[in-house]
Amino acid sequence: MTIRRYILPMIALCASPSLWAQTAPANALDPLAATGRWSAYQVGSAQLPPMGWNSWNAFFTEIDEEKLLGSAKRIIDTGLAKKGYRFINIDDGWWLKRRTNDNKLIIRADKFPSARSVKGDPSFRPLTDKLHAMGFKAGIYSDLGRNSCSQAYSDGPAQLPEGTVAEREVGLYGHSDRDIRLFFADWGFDAIKVDGCGIRAFAADAERVRNGQFRALPPIIDQHSIARSDIPAVKALFADINQSLAKYNPDGDYMLSLCIWGSANVRSWGKDVGSISRTSDDISPDWHRMLTNYDSAVRRALYAHPGSWNDPDMLFIGKGDFDADHLTEARSHFALWAMMNAPLLIGADLRTTPQPLLDIFGNADLIALNQDPAGNQATVAFDSDGFQILVKTLANGDKAVALFNRGSSPVDAVLTADHLKLRADYPIALSNLWTGAKSDFTKEVKLHVEPRETLVFRANGRRILADGLYLSEQPGVVNPAADGVVQPEPDPTIYRSIPGWRGTRGIGERPMYAGWGGAMADATPYNQALVVAGQSFASGVGILANSRLEVRNKGFARFTASVGVDDSALDGDQPVRFFLFGDGKALASTPPLRRGKPAQSMEANVKGIAILELVARADGVKDNAVPVTWGDAALRR
Repeated sequence: MTIRRYILPMIALCASPSLWAQTAPANALDPLAATGRWSAYQVGSAQLPPMGWNSWNAFFTEIDEEKLLGSAKRIIDTGLAKKGYRFINIDDGWWLKRRTNDNKLIIRADKFPSARSVKGDPSFRPLTDKLHAMGFKAGIYSDLGRNSCSQAYSDGPAQLPEGTVAEREVGLYGHSDRDIRLFFADWGFDAIKVDGCGIRAFAADAERVRNGQFRALPPIIDQHSIARSDIPAVKALFADINQSLAKYNPDGDYMLSLCIWGSANVRSWGKDVGSISRTSDDISPDWHRMLTNYDSAVRRALYAHPGSWNDPDMLFIGKGDFDADHLTEARSHFALWAMMNAPLLIGADLRTTPQPLLDIFGNADLIALNQDPAGNQATVAFDSDGFQILVKTLANGDKAVALFNRGSSPVDAVLTADHLKLRADYPIALSNLWTGAKSDFTKEVKLHVEPRETLVFRANGRRILADGLYLSEQPGVVNPAADGVVQPEPDPTIYRSIPGWRGTRGIGERPMYAGWGGAMADATPYNQALVVAGQSFASGVGILANSRLEVRNKGFARFTASVGVDDSALDGDQPVRFFLFGDGKALASTPPLRRGKPAQSMEANVKGIAILELVARADGVKDNAVPVTWGDAALRR
């Protein structure tokens, strides 16, 4: 077919008001209006995925100073600190009560004796000072509501807040600014994990409310329903937290962890609100639960960037299916988190962790993938229920590739040059990041992958695109500022496991995580191949119409793409226009395109431009099921 170029010169666009009216959104309040700014979260100290240790998986609420400092010392003694593990985070279980005469939180000083070593009220300052002197950053835990997750779901009294109903209201609700000041300005913490059980689990009909243990707080999150969640209210609570974090951390050195488990459509906005954002309910030391958490994040590469990362929950290496008797599973867990740029937060009791597991935590080559400064989360190059291939582009131009056998039978997999977006007629060098073995292949290679095994390689070869990078190779520079989703739907691709804390009680989990229909790399929003009028695109970005992608340009001179309405669109009559902006100014556009119309070439000079914005507008659309394709979208030299 003939691909027709359609480029609008900048002079013409700026000189003609009527032409501008045709090519630009009408006003600055329009989410499709070009801003020339990067809107994803970039404050705080998470330009790389956080690494460290969290108390929860090892100790639940039964955390104390000896356990915490023992694990911190072990991180130093084993050399893990030198490899980047620097956060030591206290999870739930640290608080005694909220004193009602002044609303101040009181530490459980019997478990943290250094808190008594200052005049006045117990303080965490001696502990955070000690952690800082050891070279660590210190993290604390709280909740958006009046009460914490342990208060909502714990079956026993272990280290839960004590006293009257009011004294046991230790969460941020109604005290956000006061508590953030206490945590950061007074106590010296550097990070905070904010849970959401307090705004979901204390409805008037909840048993613990009915029996008088807690006050009712009408839920604003329903984990099973987007429609029953008050998303603006949830975002407003986090906005208050961010305002206080900025106020009490003038140096900007802090980290905010959002923990609302993929609910309230957080997939679409968590990247704009916090340093890391949970994509799933809690992980447990069970292979199938790990699959659930992994699936909740693996297809969200375009929603993770330096400063704002997807968080499928902490590492559970050290227990159950990931203990020293299950090294294959433990290695897979670690490798997948590394490839996804997930936080590497150890959840083991490091005082007793055996050396083979410490070796997994300390694998420098895999850590380097996670901490690669390009910040590109791996994308899915091959997808099936039982086997997947993940590929990520590294800052030096190499590719990392993981071959993941999810199932119970061996797989003889074929890795191709196309999976890596490398040329098939030149040798490709492979380095096995578990064994160090070197090999090479041309065009394709067969690799044997055992059940539950993940092979990980660093690959080097000649690029298919010699003079640049496809946008789908560099998701870390692409932000779906508006992804076109107006009716969030549950994601049917997430593995539904048996929750370890509930077992087979109730009816089991249903698809509940928002994200179906979001922007995808090398696939449509609904995980189909990218096809426009019968023309397939192996590379590209799939997104819904009425969307705006922000793209950071790091020294490239040209933008090229072939755009159109994807063949998977249900409405063949809906016209869509495509626009390209550079630093807020119009660069190029297309005439109205419909399903079945050949892909339209779009090209522009972007030299010296910092932020590109890719807009697909469909005026008068009746629903949100109009997938569009930015085929072969690339930044080129």
